[in-house]
Amino acid sequence: MEIQQALGSDIVMTFDECPPYPCSREDACRSLELTSRWAARCKAWWQRKDNDERPLLFGIVQGSSYPDLRERSARGLVQISFDGYAIGGVSVGEPELEMMKAVENAETFLPPDRARYAMGLGTPPQMIEMIARGVDMFDCVLPTRIARNGTAFTRYGTLPLKNAAFIEDSEPIEENCECYCCRNFSRAYLRHLIKAEEILGLRLVTLHNLHFYLRLMRVARTAILQGRFAEFREQFVANYRSNGA
Repeated sequence: MEIQQALGSDIVMTFDECPPYPCSREDACRSLELTSRWAARCKAWWQRKDNDERPLLFGIVQGSSYPDLRERSARGLVQISFDGYAIGGVSVGEPELEMMKAVENAETFLPPDRARYAMGLGTPPQMIEMIARGVDMFDCVLPTRIARNGTAFTRYGTLPLKNAAFIEDSEPIEENCECYCCRNFSRAYLRHLIKAEEILGLRLVTLHNLHFYLRLMRVARTAILQGRFAEFREQFVANYRSNGA
């Protein structure tokens, strides 16, 4: 906790243990008990700080793939009371359906007036589905990880720029995208940089992917405010495919 404060974190996370998948119920129970004890200790540390020294403190829901353990974890954290609540232990190798159920089994028992944060997620459709389930915040390495492999996100799926199909493609990664990469460079040039193992190519694709994620969240937020999120969700998920155009 002191390390997080020394780093100047605006949101400090409680210490937790993320069980692997699959995980036996016995191991999941033992892990959850440890995480719950740590949550209480972290809150006690936080309370000893002066008000002007206190960052926001988020508790982390665990419980593996067991619905009752997810509920127990969420209820226990709410009883301690935190500024926000993270849903941890997801996207650790489990099927996507189980991942969504784990989020649902936690989110139901979290207060609606506190931020909800899904840790380590996810693909664009996963984030939209998580928003539909009440999640507010995400963090994920995917935009940079797949950029390092020469792959870009678009609203229709991922675009593998290494492919020979883009050798003479003068179009940007995505039409109407306003990121620096799309405003200045073609798919063909990006492919050349990536195939030549020029670091500039990976950086440009990274800029685009990060811009894509931020824009997607802005569009989702606007759809919520305008009361048309359900329609947006259905269209986006239906049009998106993971292997690109």
